[in-house]
Amino acid sequence: MQELHGFLGLPDELTRKDSSRVVVVPVPFEASTSYGKGTHNGPDAIIEASWQVEFWDEKLRRNSSLIGIFTDEPIGTNNIWDITAHELENKCLEILSENKFPLFLGGEHSISAPIVKGAVKKYPDLSVLHFDAHADLRYEYEDKLWSHASVMRRIFEMNIPFCSAGIRSLSEEEHELIDKHNLNMFFAYKLRKNKDWMDEAISSLSNHVYFTFDIDAVDISEVRATGTPEPGGIYWYEIIEFLDKLSCSGKKVIGADLVELAPEENDNASSFYAAKLAYKIISYLA
Repeated sequence: MQELHGFLGLPDELTRKDSSRVVVVPVPFEASTSYGKGTHNGPDAIIEASWQVEFWDEKLRRNSSLIGIFTDEPIGTNNIWDITAHELENKCLEILSENKFPLFLGGEHSISAPIVKGAVKKYPDLSVLHFDAHADLRYEYEDKLWSHASVMRRIFEMNIPFCSAGIRSLSEEEHELIDKHNLNMFFAYKLRKNKDWMDEAISSLSNHVYFTFDIDAVDISEVRATGTPEPGGIYWYEIIEFLDKLSCSGKKVIGADLVELAPEENDNASSFYAAKLAYKIISYLA
């Protein structure tokens, strides 16, 4: 029996670095989580669960793994922020410079800011698509400027436009920042009433897009294994519909991350959900 390794456990001919379209980068960094812990186990759980994901996509009617998916060495194992941030910025730029699609698997959400910092060097017109339960716009949290609760504030300070969707938890400080700068927010409570929100969100993005997906954007009835769960989230087929619309929009998604899975021993479903979502992101966007 073949020993499985890397994302999806693909045969060697589909995992060569030089010929693969996609580079999966595990980032088991966790140093600012503030409620539930365990996101450092997320990348391994996603990769292991991905070995059970079927390669054939029934909607797209293709085997998307044939584009090649290389799984790189992990970044952030030492949990030292300055080192991790520098490595993430350089790794993102390196992958993009090779005209490949990076998919970073977290780890906590703080990792997205240095990744975006690297991406904007290649694509100066970059915008960020942000799916999350939380606004993540605090100036700092628990004395950490780079906290997972401040990641979108750091992106905002880079003057990179962004669109946030699924938001249903924020502080007064974040509310004031959103109002002052008229930031592009699609709050979860409004999504059910606005059938056009997907088109509106996509149309607000620039030609080059980086996609950051915090797994707690998903409703807790579908994914519970995350450090900061919130009720009232989005659902699987809404996500698939959004990916479909985005893939047909003419926008170029240049990379993505999937963060904040905190796997639990008796909850294989959440890890499998994340693994299948990661493959859907590849299938629709890479």
